[in-house]
Amino acid sequence: MSKNKKDKKDKKEFFKILVNLFLSFFKIGSFTIGGGLAMLPMMEKELINKKKWINDEELLDYYAVSQSTPGIIAVNVATFVGYKEAGIIGGIFATLGVITPSWIIITILAFFINSISDYPMVQKALKGVNVAVAALLTSVIIKFSKKTIKNVYNAIFMLISFVLVFFFKVPSFWIIIAALLIGVLLVLIQDKKKIKNQNLNEENKIENSEEVEK
Repeated sequence: MSKNKKDKKDKKEFFKILVNLFLSFFKIGSFTIGGGLAMLPMMEKELINKKKWINDEELLDYYAVSQSTPGIIAVNVATFVGYKEAGIIGGIFATLGVITPSWIIITILAFFINSISDYPMVQKALKGVNVAVAALLTSVIIKFSKKTIKNVYNAIFMLISFVLVFFFKVPSFWIIIAALLIGVLLVLIQDKKKIKNQNLNEENKIENSEEVEK
């Protein structure tokens, strides 16, 4: 295969990836109501089960980082996934894909919202949608909790976080900052223990070699 044909093929494949990113996130943005966490079930189905672009842990990591950084969660996740698949351009296409449906729908609704928002039928429909979203979120949260809660400490921290947010109305960003600091501290402690164990092993090897020589 000549260099020009190979370059054309690579460009074609790259363009195909960009189109897939846009269409996939356009679909996610079109069929999920509530944004943010409400998009989690759809993202799991489209990005993990169907496209195989990321796995469960990566999706949770993207959500955690998106919660900790400024901006809309769904947009941040789209940017992360797009960048992972096709660099900066991929991030742009994925981001455009997820925000375009909202832009179109909001533009259309802006002309009619004052005339339809007071209709009882519309209010009942929105309530039904909220119930469906709550059910989907509950299902996904239970599924991902089984994968993220790997020990007793994780379960305790999750329970404490829930109590602080739900009962004491502690702002979620304080919980996120606390989790970040605790995570960094635990990693530092684990690394320190590993280094200590490695040093002990090396010392034992040296002592054993010296005894053998004697």
